[in-house]
Amino acid sequence: MNDNKKPHEAVVALGSNIGDKIANIDQAVELLTSPDGDVRLVRRSRNYRTPPWGNTDQDWFVNAAMTVNTELSPHELLRRCLSVEEQMGRIRAEKWGPRVIDLDVLIYGNVSLADEELTLPHPHITKRAFVLAPLADVAPEKLIDGKTAAAWLETIDSEGIEPIEN
Repeated sequence: MNDNKKPHEAVVALGSNIGDKIANIDQAVELLTSPDGDVRLVRRSRNYRTPPWGNTDQDWFVNAAMTVNTELSPHELLRRCLSVEEQMGRIRAEKWGPRVIDLDVLIYGNVSLADEELTLPHPHITKRAFVLAPLADVAPEKLIDGKTAAAWLETIDSEGIEPIEN
């Protein structure tokens, strides 16, 4: 950890629909936050059972979100997420297809950026209930395009999005 860098709060979304989905989410949280302490877990959402989106001819998902503090830059955090996906065996065979794990950087402080690697805030947050429900658990008051995450969730069809009771 570099003490000269100010930590930033970021939100990472997690999803899985292959194998033991809840265990996959748990493992991804552990891998993302454990290597060297430069990504520290602040809050974690409940797990949600969610229907597939995009390609709907696949198994249901478990989705979650986590708030972290990190000194990593947005792009470094993205690379860490991609590294966790690779460690867990993610294969990118088709867009919106089945996956053992998916990690997306949704929000990084108040940073707004768009380049070939990363767009922040994530461009589809306000359109996807499977992202908004867990996001509202960990950052309900976070403003996105002038509304809170919780307010956005109230405006979207969330049919089939159900918290999983542990």
